[in-house]
Amino acid sequence: MRRYAKPLVIADDLTLLRGQTTGTVTLPRHLDWSGSANYDLGSPGRIVDLYRTVLIEATKPTDLHAFLDQAILTRLWPSLWLPSDLRRAWEDRFPGLRRTDSEATAA
Repeated sequence: MRRYAKPLVIADDLTLLRGQTTGTVTLPRHLDWSGSANYDLGSPGRIVDLYRTVLIEATKPTDLHAFLDQAILTRLWPSLWLPSDLRRAWEDRFPGLRRTDSEATAA
Protein backbone atom coordinates (compact mmCIF):
# COMPACT_ATOMS: atom_id res chain seq x y z
CA MET A 1 0.00 0.00 0.00
CA ARG A 2 1.32 3.47 -0.91
CA ARG A 3 -0.63 5.37 1.75
CA TYR A 4 2.32 7.58 2.75
CA ALA A 5 4.38 7.39 -0.43
CA LYS A 6 4.65 10.22 -2.90
CA PRO A 7 2.36 10.01 -5.93
CA LEU A 8 3.62 8.26 -9.06
CA VAL A 9 4.44 10.60 -11.93
CA ILE A 10 3.97 9.28 -15.45
CA ALA A 11 4.41 11.13 -18.73
CA ASP A 12 1.26 12.01 -20.64
CA ASP A 13 2.94 11.13 -23.92
CA LEU A 14 6.34 9.57 -24.64
CA THR A 15 6.91 12.05 -27.47
CA LEU A 16 7.17 14.79 -24.84
CA LEU A 17 10.35 13.16 -23.48
CA ARG A 18 13.02 15.24 -25.19
CA GLY A 19 15.84 15.38 -22.65
CA GLN A 20 19.51 15.71 -23.40
CA THR A 21 21.08 12.70 -25.16
CA THR A 22 24.80 13.56 -24.98
CA GLY A 23 27.18 15.25 -22.60
CA THR A 24 26.65 15.64 -18.88
CA VAL A 25 23.35 16.25 -17.12
CA THR A 26 23.15 17.78 -13.66
CA LEU A 27 19.91 17.02 -11.87
CA PRO A 28 18.34 19.60 -9.57
CA ARG A 29 18.37 18.89 -5.83
CA HIS A 30 14.68 17.88 -5.73
CA LEU A 31 15.54 14.94 -8.00
CA ASP A 32 18.99 14.01 -6.71
CA TRP A 33 20.22 15.07 -3.30
CA SER A 34 22.98 12.42 -3.18
CA GLY A 35 25.80 14.87 -3.86
CA SER A 36 26.55 13.01 -7.09
CA ALA A 37 23.98 14.72 -9.32
CA ASN A 38 26.19 14.88 -12.46
CA TYR A 39 25.50 12.15 -15.01
CA ASP A 40 27.77 11.49 -18.00
CA LEU A 41 25.42 10.26 -20.72
CA GLY A 42 28.34 8.53 -22.43
CA SER A 43 28.70 6.17 -19.46
CA PRO A 44 26.24 3.24 -19.66
CA GLY A 45 26.06 2.87 -15.88
CA ARG A 46 25.46 6.56 -15.23
CA ILE A 47 22.73 6.88 -17.87
CA VAL A 48 20.87 3.96 -16.24
CA ASP A 49 21.29 5.67 -12.86
CA LEU A 50 19.97 8.96 -14.29
CA TYR A 51 16.86 7.38 -15.81
CA ARG A 52 16.10 5.37 -12.69
CA THR A 53 16.54 8.42 -10.46
CA VAL A 54 14.32 10.66 -12.59
CA LEU A 55 11.60 8.03 -12.95
CA ILE A 56 11.48 7.40 -9.21
CA GLU A 57 11.97 10.95 -7.94
CA ALA A 58 10.00 13.03 -10.48
CA THR A 59 7.50 15.32 -8.79
CA LYS A 60 5.79 16.53 -11.97
CA PRO A 61 5.67 15.55 -15.66
CA THR A 62 7.99 18.44 -16.60
CA ASP A 63 10.78 16.65 -14.67
CA LEU A 64 10.31 13.69 -17.01
CA HIS A 65 10.14 15.88 -20.13
CA ALA A 66 13.29 17.78 -19.23
CA PHE A 67 15.57 14.87 -18.35
CA LEU A 68 14.35 11.77 -20.24
CA ASP A 69 14.47 11.01 -23.95
CA GLN A 70 11.88 8.74 -25.57
CA ALA A 71 14.32 6.62 -27.59
CA ILE A 72 16.74 6.14 -24.70
CA LEU A 73 13.94 5.33 -22.24
CA THR A 74 12.53 2.73 -24.62
CA ARG A 75 15.97 1.15 -25.08
CA LEU A 76 16.79 1.11 -21.35
CA TRP A 77 13.32 0.18 -20.07
CA PRO A 78 13.77 -3.65 -19.94
CA SER A 79 16.96 -3.32 -17.87
CA LEU A 80 15.83 -0.60 -15.44
CA TRP A 81 15.19 -1.70 -11.87
CA LEU A 82 12.07 0.17 -10.78
CA PRO A 83 9.55 -0.28 -7.99
CA SER A 84 6.86 -2.64 -9.28
CA ASP A 85 4.01 -0.13 -8.88
CA LEU A 86 5.92 2.49 -10.89
CA ARG A 87 6.82 0.00 -13.65
CA ARG A 88 3.22 -1.23 -13.81
CA ALA A 89 1.82 2.32 -14.02
CA TRP A 90 4.15 3.22 -16.90
CA GLU A 91 3.46 -0.04 -18.73
CA ASP A 92 -0.31 0.39 -18.27
CA ARG A 93 -0.06 3.87 -19.84
CA PHE A 94 2.45 2.77 -22.52
CA PRO A 95 1.95 -0.95 -23.33
CA GLY A 96 4.82 -0.81 -25.85
CA LEU A 97 7.25 -0.67 -22.92
CA ARG A 98 6.19 -4.10 -21.62
CA ARG A 99 8.61 -6.96 -22.08
CA THR A 100 7.56 -9.57 -24.57
CA ASP A 101 7.47 -13.17 -23.36
CA SER A 102 10.76 -13.89 -25.17
CA GLU A 103 12.44 -10.87 -23.51
CA ALA A 104 11.20 -11.93 -20.07
CA THR A 105 12.48 -15.49 -20.62
CA ALA A 106 15.90 -14.26 -21.77
CA ALA A 107 16.27 -11.91 -18.78
